[in-house]
Amino acid sequence: MDLTAILVSYNTERLLPEALGRLLEARSRLAVKVAVVDNASRDNSVELLRRSFPSCALIENRANVGFGRANNQALPLVEGRYVLLLNTDAFVAEDTLEKTVAYMDSHPRCGILGVRLVGRDGRLQPCARHFPTPWNLFVARTGLNRLLAGTRLVDDLSWDHASVRACDWVPGCYYLVRKEVIDQIGLFDPRYFLYYEEVDHCFAAKRAGWEVVFFPGTSVLHLGGESAKSDGELTPGGRQVEAFQIESELLYFRKNHGLAAVCGHVVLTVLGDGILALKRLLRGRGPRGQGRHAAAVWSSFVRTRWAARATR
Repeated sequence: MDLTAILVSYNTERLLPEALGRLLEARSRLAVKVAVVDNASRDNSVELLRRSFPSCALIENRANVGFGRANNQALPLVEGRYVLLLNTDAFVAEDTLEKTVAYMDSHPRCGILGVRLVGRDGRLQPCARHFPTPWNLFVARTGLNRLLAGTRLVDDLSWDHASVRACDWVPGCYYLVRKEVIDQIGLFDPRYFLYYEEVDHCFAAKRAGWEVVFFPGTSVLHLGGESAKSDGELTPGGRQVEAFQIESELLYFRKNHGLAAVCGHVVLTVLGDGILALKRLLRGRGPRGQGRHAAAVWSSFVRTRWAARATR
């Protein structure tokens, strides 16, 4: 076995045929095992998997345990040198598996690899990112990056996407990780219910001496937000369920940068909400959700005991 692919399904029955069909077609000469973890879908995802993809190993959860924990559940099924985490709204090209595995085979210090991500409209999505900090999130959210051009933004796209590039982290929709990395540092921290799992994992992998690499030799079509939107309102820009995103961000900063960093993040976030509200007032418009967002951040900070524990 060369690779085990893990997909977490949550109310994405309409996407599974294309996601799994393309994955199975892309196996080429590779020996690939596929495992699907269904997170208590309310549609007919499980029935479709049993009927149309009987060769895929299936884990059925009675409750939605979150993205990271669901991926972790499939680890006992893993065989091969590599583990591929693939979203059900991410569709691989015919050459994706073969090219990415070949790259990692020839670069033994590459622990985690991501690829070019494009939407249905063909537009490039952020796919080789910088680690978030309280400062760069504040600068990006308030629009101050136009004045502070030297700040390394998380989703900076102003670089050559035609060359292999070492980066801080790659999105989890196509996340190829060496089994040796998982054996050394584990997979996802179960405290993250949704979002920041791969950021945290890449941070740990780089700290352990592994390289995280963006590989441009193939592209994956990524829709984004298809599972999340069945459980809550998506933020307009990032297509994220706000409450999950806020909590995971707080947990990440506390875990990896300490109490001072997460306190600074809360202060800068609330300050940013104030700046955005003031800008709207100066333009003759009323605030649009900034007060609610600031309140949600403070509430999550308190409920997580100053970002020391998860609530889900």
